[in-house]
Amino acid sequence: MFAATLKLGAVCAMSLVLSGCFLTKLVSMPLRVTGSLLSVTGAVISVVPVVGNSIDEALETADTSLDLLADRIDDVPI
Repeated sequence: MFAATLKLGAVCAMSLVLSGCFLTKLVSMPLRVTGSLLSVTGAVISVVPVVGNSIDEALETADTSLDLLADRIDDVPI
């Protein structure tokens, strides 16, 4: 019983101490990683003749969109 109370108290204390910036980074970081993976994949696919460049451009557009979304999430005032 004491351990459960201690764990709950620790979680409450951490939620008060952690800043909103840290919490938004937890959400936006996976978006940025996904965007980077899309960019790298596009660079590899771009060597394929005829369709490679168009696929690379589409993946770069998706990467840019994910970066913009992550920036907006980072700007949320918590």
